[in-house]
Amino acid sequence: MTDHAQENFEELLLNLSQTPNQIEKLIRNLPLDSLKAKSSDEFSILESICHLRDIELEGYSVRIRRILNEDKPSLPDIDGARLAIERDYNNQDHAAALESFGQERKENIDLLSELDDTDLRRTGEFQGIGETSLTRLLEMMWEHDEGHLEELQRLRRLTD
Repeated sequence: MTDHAQENFEELLLNLSQTPNQIEKLIRNLPLDSLKAKSSDEFSILESICHLRDIELEGYSVRIRRILNEDKPSLPDIDGARLAIERDYNNQDHAAALESFGQERKENIDLLSELDDTDLRRTGEFQGIGETSLTRLLEMMWEHDEGHLEELQRLRRLTD
């Protein structure tokens, strides 16, 4: 890995590792009714936290390990909106969901920080996207995090 690629990878891991703490800061001192508030068919703050937890546990963690351990595995997409309804996210414990998300993300970062360039080039066939390298999967994770962080910041501003 070139020095530039190494720096980008380290920055990506740092960004990914900070997401749970950023969420915790955003929701600190918010009353439960604000966490559950919905202005439309978008996720509430609580639903976003539960979504991030489940996508980390059942999506990204599984995909990372399958890419590392299998030869070009098929990586199914996950219907996050369906999970939110089926699992009644808006009636779950936000602290437990955030803690679970943070723990799983830490385990993923610990694993990823040990990888070399060969590992990062391994690929899987991501449903609806096509062949995806592990590096690209990590970029997609960060893009997903960024989208939810922006949404949470907007929702937080609405509660102030």
